[in-house]
Amino acid sequence: MVKAIELENVDLSLGRGAARVHILRGVSLAVEQGEAVGLVGPSGSGKSTLLMVMAGLERQDAGVVRIDGQDLGPLDEDALARFRGRRVGIVFQSFHLLPTMTALENVAVPLELSGAPDAFERAEAELQQVGLGHRLAHYPAELSGGEQQRVALARALAPNPAILVADEPTGNLDETTGAQIVDLLFRMKRERGATLVLVTHDPGLARQCDRTIALRSGAIDAERSAALTAGRA
Repeated sequence: MVKAIELENVDLSLGRGAARVHILRGVSLAVEQGEAVGLVGPSGSGKSTLLMVMAGLERQDAGVVRIDGQDLGPLDEDALARFRGRRVGIVFQSFHLLPTMTALENVAVPLELSGAPDAFERAEAELQQVGLGHRLAHYPAELSGGEQQRVALARALAPNPAILVADEPTGNLDETTGAQIVDLLFRMKRERGATLVLVTHDPGLARQCDRTIALRSGAIDAERSAALTAGRA
């Protein structure tokens, strides 16, 4: 069976000359289809960079990255963008909504750009799914933080991606709103059979994943299954 995500000896450095920093060091891991994996570790450990490599937003210097069976290495930037648009949904901590577009447009425009003929109908359906059917014509500045993250989640889910990645999805939200977003994120993941990888500093959120992978100094420090975590609680 094809793994959802396969990384083999991935190395990545950023910057130039004396400012060059080794971010990822020989990272190898596999994520099963439908699995939920939490990436944890101290700030600067490489969690978000690893997530961006999985999403095809950062290219590794060495090693192999396969997403949904596709080796990302040979793809040029246009092909990589097309693949990402079809197969990977991305949720950021800071929402990344376009301020001059309504909630409906923020979800529909990426679908339009990928050639979907029913982009606005699909966008409206996704916003209904996340409980924002009554906010279609509102701009991001008119929405609460939780509502903006729901729009971002609808945008990520609209192409029906095989892989969903989330970088601190509750980081800019209060505890109650964050819990609502987490519940929605996991419910949508289950209903669609998607694979979920998320970066979090929240131990409670990490425990909801099937497995957590701890990073330290750009390398995998430890792995723990949900069953082991529960047994130690």
